[in-house]
Amino acid sequence: MFRGVYEHQIDAKGRTSLPAKLRDTLVGAYDERLILTTALDRCLHAYPVREWEALEASLAKRNPMEQGVKTLMRLYVASAQECPLDKLGRLLIPPSLRSYAGLEKDVVWAGMVKVIELWSREGWAKAQEEARQEATSADVMKVLAELRQA
Repeated sequence: MFRGVYEHQIDAKGRTSLPAKLRDTLVGAYDERLILTTALDRCLHAYPVREWEALEASLAKRNPMEQGVKTLMRLYVASAQECPLDKLGRLLIPPSLRSYAGLEKDVVWAGMVKVIELWSREGWAKAQEEARQEATSADVMKVLAELRQA
C-alpha cells in the first residue's frame, strides 16, 4: 500500500524522483513502471501498471456510450502514459501532464493506498485545506462508520 507525503522537485527536463518509500512499495509489489494520467482534481495519478490494467478492464465492461464512462475515458484513459523509472528512480513527466497539474518546480507525492497522487506544492496545500473543511461532512462520517464495521 502506498502511504505518506513527500516533497521533491522537478527538474528543467521534467524529471522528478519517486520517493524511496513509494519506490520500495512499487518495486516490491509490482515493477518499475507507472501509468501517469490526469486526475479529476488538478493533480496526476500514478498507478502501478497492474492496478491500471484492472481499472481499464473494469471500464471496458461498461457501456462506452454511458455519459460517465465516456467522460472518464476522455479525461482519465486518453491522457494516460506509461512512465518507467530510470536507474536513479526518476520519472520523466510528459509536458502535457506537467502542464495539466501545474508542475513546475516543487512537487508533492502523496500515497493513496493503490494509487499515488502527484501535485504542485501549492495545489497540495489547497487540496489539504479543502479536505480539512470537509472532514466532518456527512459523506466522510458515513465512510468512517462503514470502515469501523468492516
